[in-house]
Amino acid sequence: MVSVNSVESTVSQDLSVGETLKVLVVDDHRLILTGTLGILSQHYPNVEVLEAQTAFDVLQHLDKSEFDLIVTDLAIPEQPGDIAEIDTGIKLLQTLLESYKTQNFLVQTSHVKALVRIKHSIDNHDGGFAIADKTLPEQEMLNRLRIALTGGTHTKDIKTGIELKPEWFEVLRLAFEEGLTDKAIANKMYKCQRAVRIYWTKIQDVLEVYPEDCKHDGKSLRIQTEIRARQEGLID
Repeated sequence: MVSVNSVESTVSQDLSVGETLKVLVVDDHRLILTGTLGILSQHYPNVEVLEAQTAFDVLQHLDKSEFDLIVTDLAIPEQPGDIAEIDTGIKLLQTLLESYKTQNFLVQTSHVKALVRIKHSIDNHDGGFAIADKTLPEQEMLNRLRIALTGGTHTKDIKTGIELKPEWFEVLRLAFEEGLTDKAIANKMYKCQRAVRIYWTKIQDVLEVYPEDCKHDGKSLRIQTEIRARQEGLID
């Protein structure tokens, strides 16, 4: 994978000269879609842009076409008519990172912290990958876009102070997003309840949530764990 430093001399170049780019832009907000399309058309006259507003749309497009770049939000619906959710975008992005190993991505989102959930998949991806908060100035967003297009990476915005294993993320999701008990979590993950209890102790250690800092009951400890997990962007 190309590093950011290796593309510094490239990102300032106009990649549109003599080059046709095919880009898929994914966002369920028409205003954001229109703005992104306008910026791409202005700076890349030879660009061909396709739009997608749901995870389903993205997979349909990828069945038919290849793209030089996918620009995507994280909060998107699964299907038309569904509510836009960060978890939908995270799961879609993880699938794409693993299925399209050399695909270039620009994640344009207001929910950057949530990407810590798939940091392992991002680190092991072979294509370009850059992150652009939606509040960035246009020129900086273009710089990130060019980094991704040239196969570089810009992921320093992902806070890596919290490192959780994939199964720990799943415990958090099942507990706090699906509201499952430990017994139900164990059944869902095909684990014994003891394994789930061990996961909780590991999670709470990483999040620095300890029994002695809480009231002497499991409910208070679980509430503090949920609060810390949400603060770190580990769950929605």
